[in-house]
Amino acid sequence: MAPIPTGRERTFSPDDLIVSKTDPKGRITYANDVFLRISGYEAEEVVGQPHNLVRHPAMPAGLFKLLWDTISDGREVFAYINNLAKNGDHYWVLAHVTTADDRGHLDGYHSSRRVPDPHAVRAAEAVYRDMLAVESRTSGGRAAAEAGLAHLNGVRERDGRSYDELVWSLIETGRRSA
Repeated sequence: MAPIPTGRERTFSPDDLIVSKTDPKGRITYANDVFLRISGYEAEEVVGQPHNLVRHPAMPAGLFKLLWDTISDGREVFAYINNLAKNGDHYWVLAHVTTADDRGHLDGYHSSRRVPDPHAVRAAEAVYRDMLAVESRTSGGRAAAEAGLAHLNGVRERDGRSYDELVWSLIETGRRSA
């Protein structure tokens, strides 16, 4: 059963690097000590489980559709993600996800996560709230993810930015609204 969000935020050091690896279907094959410490899970509890084990329910499905579409094409992706610890606390990360490739054969995915800029988190929260509102007006599942992604693409296109430019601009956007 998924943990119930507590509303409490966990923090970690800017020197910490959360690392995990998954198979091509997104099941965890490796989690470093920082991942385990911050998430509150033991290695035996995460290895073999879908990575969405730590997905916070306040994260829009459209963002994960974008993430999967991007890495499935063999491209790297950066994203601000709110994760859910075993006890229901949450922790924000700036994730960098890449493919793990063994001579042209997809072995899975590698994700490194760092402490995000707090201004970027505030700006990302606003974008994600809007995506969630759009998704909630849709029948759910794939349709909701598509609607959320369409909204994100609309924001990106309105500003004339690529997704990567949007991600990095959230730092400045958050500072202006602070």
